[in-house]
Amino acid sequence: MERIIENAMYASRWLLAPIYFGLSLGLLALALKFFQEIFHILPNIFALAESELILVLLSLIDMALVGGLLVMVMISGYENFVSQLDIDEGKEKLNWLGKMDSSSLKMKVAASIVAISSIHLLRVFMDAKNIEPEYLKWYVIIHMTFVVSAFAMGYLDKLTKH
Repeated sequence: MERIIENAMYASRWLLAPIYFGLSLGLLALALKFFQEIFHILPNIFALAESELILVLLSLIDMALVGGLLVMVMISGYENFVSQLDIDEGKEKLNWLGKMDSSSLKMKVAASIVAISSIHLLRVFMDAKNIEPEYLKWYVIIHMTFVVSAFAMGYLDKLTKH
């Protein structure tokens, strides 16, 4: 009986495969939104103020960072928790593939969240004249929470490795 339960538990990791595939659909949705924003901005490029253009560009950078985060989580998560990817010898292979364990993935996700939060905070500050000071304070507090959390996770990870 124990062997059957253990085999079933081990096989249940395949329930994660559709979730990781779903992340690729999320990546597709993000790419569509990215290009929608590009096509929306191009006809009005000369009518935009410099600060408005910078806000749009920061939004695009934000989307690119989220896309990279999705790829990292999707591929590393699949490799760590479901099955190793079989990539043909002649095909291009990402240099971090097979090298990112769940601990390093967690640190990369934390660093990405801090970077995304930083860009969002920069966008908020660039539009600060239209935002109440109370909201600005909360944006900074939330961002600093992400920063402190990432540092704490890194410190704990360092402690456990030594």
